[in-house]
Amino acid sequence: MDHVAQRQAMLDAVPEQVGPVRAIRLVRDLDADGVPVRLYQDSTVPSAPVLLYAHGGGWVLGDLTTHDGLCRLLAAETGWAVLAVDYRRAPEAPFPAAFEDIDTVSGWLRRYAHQHALDPTTVAVGGDSAGGLLATVAARRERDAGRGFAAQVLICPVTSPAMDYPDLGNDGLWPAEMAEFWDAFAPPGVDRHQPDLDPFLADPAGLPPAVIVTAELDILRDEAERYAARLAAAGVPVIATRYQGTFHNFPRKLALTPHAGVAVAQIAAALRALT
Repeated sequence: MDHVAQRQAMLDAVPEQVGPVRAIRLVRDLDADGVPVRLYQDSTVPSAPVLLYAHGGGWVLGDLTTHDGLCRLLAAETGWAVLAVDYRRAPEAPFPAAFEDIDTVSGWLRRYAHQHALDPTTVAVGGDSAGGLLATVAARRERDAGRGFAAQVLICPVTSPAMDYPDLGNDGLWPAEMAEFWDAFAPPGVDRHQPDLDPFLADPAGLPPAVIVTAELDILRDEAERYAARLAAAGVPVIATRYQGTFHNFPRKLALTPHAGVAVAQIAAALRALT
């Protein structure tokens, strides 16, 4: 895998996939105890709820720029602030670096929320694809620490290292590509049979309400839907929606499918219902 070339290709595709930039009231780049973050605020409320967001890209690709369009739209549609995390990526920084960065930003947010007109008592965590794994593990860690997030938003998430994928043809994410991402993130010698890499091994009871978006033509579809069922069986409130005719991580690609805006509207409605 030439991850440098792949990163550039993902950046180069942003204008075509995302379309025009959504204007919102405020976008600021900040330092959260050494981790770069970008804060999106459209609402003028004095203490806004916050969605802590981890981008996708197989823990190897993606950054604040590739997901800027999605984060802007989430901030505009929800009325929440969105705090996007530029976590360290593999292979330069493999597991557990990304998890550590999410934890660092979560702690920073609790301490400094009021300085940025944010409400530290209403924080949700979310992510797409590989960022979905980071989000649901962060939700479990917060629960275990006795704090807890208000919700978890998982968009086409990775939820298992088993790589037991359905044969769906080319949806933009091949099984072989996913295997390369896993090898970069949790290389040989790392035990993948642990809750931080396989959420199915963790107790789901008491996790925050979940909004889970899946795509019909996504190889991650089945594992995400199994995870949704596991949460629901444990009594966790779950809104799980499969979008027919859609592809992996479609909500980020706002210019390619009208389903992207529909999915964001669904997420926004669920978050607004919490406030």
